[in-house]
Amino acid sequence: MSSSRPSASSSSNSSRSKRNARIIAQTTIDAKLQSEYEESGGTSFDYSRSVTLASNKSTPDQIQNQQPPPRSDKVTTAYLHQILKLKLIQPFGCLLAIDEKTFKVIAYSENAPEMLTMVSQAVPSVGVNPALGIGTDLRTIFTTSSASALYKALGFGEVSLLNPILVHCKTSGKPFYAILHRVTGSLIIDFEPVKPYEVPMTAAGALQSYKLAAKAIARLQSLPSGSMERLCDTVVQELFELTGYDRVMVYKFHEDEHGEFISEVIKPGLDLEPYLGLHYPATDIPQASRFLFLKNRIRMICDIRAKHVKVIQDDKLPFELTLCGSTLRAPHSCHLQYMENMDSIASLVMAVVINDGDDEDQSGSGSAQPQKRKRLWGLVVCHNTTPRFVPFPLRYACEFLTQVFAIHVSKEFELENQIIEKNILGTQTLLCDMLMRDAPLGIISQNPNMMDLVKCDGAALFYKNRIWRLGMTPSDFQIHDIASWLSEYHTDSTGLSTDSLYDAGCPGALSLGDAVCGMAAVRITSKDMLFWFRSHTAAEIRWGGAKHKPGEKDDERKMHPRSSFKAFLEVVKTRSAPWRDFEMDAIHSLQLILRNALNDMDAKNENPSVLIQSRLNDLKLEGLEELEAVSNEMVRLIETATVPILAVDVDGLINGWNTKIADLTGLAVDQVIGEHLLTLVEDSSVNAVKKMLHLALQGKEEQNFHFEMKTQGSRNASGPVSLVVNACACKDIWKNVVGVCFVAQDVTTQKTAMDKFTRIEGDYKTIVQNQSALIPAIFGTDESARCSEWNLAMTKLTGWNRDEVIGKMLLGEVFGNHSVCCRLKNLGAFVNFGVILSNAMMGEEAERVEFGFLARNGQYMDCLLSVTNKMDAEGTVTGLVCFLQTASQELQQALHVQRISEQIAVKRVKELTYTKRQIRNPLSGIIFSRKMMEGTELDDEQKQILHTSMHCQRQLKKVLDNTDLESIMDGHLDLKKADFTLQEVLLTSVSQVMIKSSGKGIRLTHSTSEEIMAERLYGDSVRLQQILADFLLVSVNYTPNGGQLKIAVSMTKDRLVERVHLAHLELRITHSGDGVPEELLSEMFENHTTGHETETPPVVSEEGISLVMSRKLLRLMDGDVRFLREAGKSSFIISLELAASTPNKETRAYVPSVC
Repeated sequence: MSSSRPSASSSSNSSRSKRNARIIAQTTIDAKLQSEYEESGGTSFDYSRSVTLASNKSTPDQIQNQQPPPRSDKVTTAYLHQILKLKLIQPFGCLLAIDEKTFKVIAYSENAPEMLTMVSQAVPSVGVNPALGIGTDLRTIFTTSSASALYKALGFGEVSLLNPILVHCKTSGKPFYAILHRVTGSLIIDFEPVKPYEVPMTAAGALQSYKLAAKAIARLQSLPSGSMERLCDTVVQELFELTGYDRVMVYKFHEDEHGEFISEVIKPGLDLEPYLGLHYPATDIPQASRFLFLKNRIRMICDIRAKHVKVIQDDKLPFELTLCGSTLRAPHSCHLQYMENMDSIASLVMAVVINDGDDEDQSGSGSAQPQKRKRLWGLVVCHNTTPRFVPFPLRYACEFLTQVFAIHVSKEFELENQIIEKNILGTQTLLCDMLMRDAPLGIISQNPNMMDLVKCDGAALFYKNRIWRLGMTPSDFQIHDIASWLSEYHTDSTGLSTDSLYDAGCPGALSLGDAVCGMAAVRITSKDMLFWFRSHTAAEIRWGGAKHKPGEKDDERKMHPRSSFKAFLEVVKTRSAPWRDFEMDAIHSLQLILRNALNDMDAKNENPSVLIQSRLNDLKLEGLEELEAVSNEMVRLIETATVPILAVDVDGLINGWNTKIADLTGLAVDQVIGEHLLTLVEDSSVNAVKKMLHLALQGKEEQNFHFEMKTQGSRNASGPVSLVVNACACKDIWKNVVGVCFVAQDVTTQKTAMDKFTRIEGDYKTIVQNQSALIPAIFGTDESARCSEWNLAMTKLTGWNRDEVIGKMLLGEVFGNHSVCCRLKNLGAFVNFGVILSNAMMGEEAERVEFGFLARNGQYMDCLLSVTNKMDAEGTVTGLVCFLQTASQELQQALHVQRISEQIAVKRVKELTYTKRQIRNPLSGIIFSRKMMEGTELDDEQKQILHTSMHCQRQLKKVLDNTDLESIMDGHLDLKKADFTLQEVLLTSVSQVMIKSSGKGIRLTHSTSEEIMAERLYGDSVRLQQILADFLLVSVNYTPNGGQLKIAVSMTKDRLVERVHLAHLELRITHSGDGVPEELLSEMFENHTTGHETETPPVVSEEGISLVMSRKLLRLMDGDVRFLREAGKSSFIISLELAASTPNKETRAYVPSVC
């Protein structure tokens, strides 16, 4: 195991290599089991043998360092050949293989002549029935139009997009669905009869099938994210209603290749054993079958008891045909037996395929993006207790629904990855928290401890030949044995992670029992180690099926799910949950930090916590200058952008209005600043804009929102301006919404074109064929989803001429993922585009949907897509018209800069949160120490020093608890008032600058009477000492070495009631020297000079921020500050009003000697 922390890409590659190693090993096991099954005559399947093989195979960590099994292994080769070259089909249809050059038959199923050429005796024969065999021309079997449709398909790149093609036999006139796919050297055509009760599908293309699943897809897309269970339950329910099968399930593959049923629905009234929650070994679905599911993502078995039909191949062919992609391909005998023992006669299975990798496709300009690896996440399985046939159009709809489901599964993974990233950030904070203690014992002896780092059942520290244990762990003696085993057999590595100590070869692993199966161990020195332990997986697996009836016993050699489940429990009884990559990253981080700390401690003979604290003190917040540069660039871009940009404050008043929006509306900046946004929009848009503004101020940002604005002056005659905007909430560094920015696109021309098209059908050709640059990019389809329109703007945008795309399938030939004109981002984009077109065909028009593709020059084009349907005089949909609106470069750049600024703001908030968190722990320690000292015998002066320390701690805690600084800036903070004396506040404030003033040789004096110091006042003493400390620190900073600093306090009182007065305090802090720079004073007094109390100017320096906040707090206390500059000295003059009561005559202030 590497001691360094792997990068994201290396972690991904490591995971992929481990998975590939598992697949290679599992394929060998599959082949051996299949061989033994066939040797038994197909009558038994030895599950105990599968357990033995699985247990004897190497772990993924061991496999990765071994050579793969020899490719020439005869058993494995024969097994793969049998899987791929099986020449049997199911009898519900027939099959022909065609030579594409001659259009003649080179292979056929034995039932093809009867199904395609024979005529019922009740039907009079017209002429001689054509013979069907090797060399038969396909045109003699089907009608002229049908043969022509099949012949045209030969010139189509992705023939599967044409499926199904409706054809009719020449002799009988029977209709069939022709389902085509290509293999090496031929075109395979499956023929499925159209049932009499079916309405034949006459139009080719996928859009016709999409309609069948439209309701299910809409429900799936309406689900909120965050629940994989709800997503799976919804898809099984929708497929249950769509297909009518007795049982529908979702089967998920785990990382170690075993499977689990995670969702299930069963038809009410049927006595079926539920499989929900059951786990099965990887051998139940062989790797070869999983490979086939990646190629052919839907699989139907109509009747397991039906006799299979043989496929006859031309003996002269130099190759063997493969039927892997055929919809009719027959299942293997072992699978048939397994289904029968599950009481399942028919099945329909759809593959759930997702991208394999941590990173999603990133769109951008430049060369084409690489294709993503695909991974079989799981299966959607439908079972029926009686024979069942599902027509191809409905199967296609189910496959499409499963593709949409797969996209949502991928999104759930993205959400899970985001949560993992947050957990990793929390883990890093936890690591730093551990570093504040004594290393390494602090990670064991205190809370949180090392068990909180990753999910585990126990942990241990082996340090200086002693052992500290937490949770469920081996005994001290057993841990010594494990450490010795690692030192002897894993000397070259810095640790080991395994889900099975038994499989890893650890002596005594079985004696550990179920409590300890998996382990992650890392070395922090050559002799010291950290251990994490996990119990066996079976402890977390629940039985979801019915229990055995009394006296019932399974045949262990019978292929049954219950036996398979029992076999799985045997496999995993010595295994734990696997260690995830992000968990090992966290473990390695702790390993490296502790190793370095211990090495430094040995080298310098110092306490490691002191070294760690020293390193933490060297960390500084960064990025302020970068944020300022980005902000300036943002302002410049907004002002000069060629797209309209406007902004409002929290009250909806305009506070931003760039040149472009001024040109479009005829309203200058000075005319609109301070006006409410709703007064500038058209009446028809007021309610929508009001709702959008309300949501944006709550942080819910609208995308591609359309509204219209009024025009005035020279633009008044042009009518309202149509805008499509992205509403972006403007936030300060504390993430409070302070306004909304609208980045817009002017779509007035597009809207005019669409309105004109909608109102006047006769102008359609004029608009589409208009060569004016004002006309947007337009393309269209006919009812069969073939491209029928492609205007000049579309040619300029894509680089493809009209004659190159007209007549091609819009989905698959013009836009798609492979061998197309305009390649889409990924499969998810292809599926979403299909949903948009399908919905538009059914009347649900799309407006301004985000859409992107690669143009002919390799540049990625970001657009907004609007789709509307075309109708004839009877109201029948005859096709679609699509409009594309491109985003300008200025808009893209502005959005990019905005994203950068948001990232920097988030970064600074994280740094601030981290810093505040790290201060709390040592503060707690200081408070604890003070409380311990309070119980000891102290003299009066020592007690006063301790009392001053307490007030400093309260002030620090108050600052750390500030979570809403905006309330301070707005003047709405609640002050915590209590009785206090000025002596307490002044003494505490002075103590905070004593170290710095002593270092500069500054003499501190005061001229305050004892009566004033002892005066009982009522107010927020902690905030007052915070204010005084800030002004004292600034004064000390600008007092020259050896200078003087004097504090003078005067007070007058106005009587309010008996024994209660209003005290007018004036505190004057005078220091020698030139005084505070004017720039710093400008920052502090900026709000006062502008007259806007709630608007804060940009503050750059830390001192400036401190003074602004202190002045704000002072004004909350009905006070203010002035600055007086005199010859050779300067003064802060702080005035405020507080309630005062008559002091006790015996009260006497303690005046510190430093003053």
